Amino acid sequence: MKRFVLLVLAAVFCSLTLRAQKIGYMNTETILSKIPEYAAAQEQLEKLNDQYKSRIENDYKDIERLYQSYQSSKASLSEYQRSQRESEIISKERAVKELQKTYFGPDGYMQKKTEELLTPIRNKVQGAIDKIAKEEGFMLIFDLAALQGVVYDNPQYDLSARVLTILNY
Repeated sequence: MKRFVLLVLAAVFCSLTLRAQKIGYMNTETILSKIPEYAAAQEQLEKLNDQYKSRIENDYKDIERLYQSYQSSKASLSEYQRSQRESEIISKERAVKELQKTYFGPDGYMQKKTEELLTPIRNKVQGAIDKIAKEEGFMLIFDLAALQGVVYDNPQYDLSARVLTILNY
C-alpha cells in the first residue's frame, strides 16, 4: 500500500512538473534564409567551391591526357622511359589527390572558410535563441531543420519569427 501511494504521488508530481515547462521549436533553415549575410556567405562559398572543383577537374584532365599519350606511345618506349612516364603520371595523380584533400578535406580550405564565414552568423542566431529561452523560460527549443520525422508542429510554438525579430530581420 505504501508503495502504491508513493507511486501515485510521484506520478502526480511528475505531471505537474512537466506542465510547468515550456517547450518551443524553430527552424534554422527558415531563419538563415532571411539573413542577407548568410546568403552572401553561401554565395561566396559556392564560388570558391566551384573554383576549387574546376582546378581539380582540370588537373585530372591533364593526367588523363598524359595517360592517353603514354598508352599511345607505350610500344615505342624503352623500359626506362615507360617507368619514367608511369612515375610521372602516378606522381601527378598523388599531387592532385593531395590538393583535393587540401581544398575539401576535414581541415581543408573550404572547411576553414565555411567556419570563418558562417560561425559568426550562427553565433548571432544562437544568441537570439538563448535570449528568448532565458527571457521566456523555455526548457527546450527544438530545431525542425535538424529533426527528421516531424509529423505535426503547432505554429503557436514556432519561435523562428521571434528570433528574426531579435536579429532585426
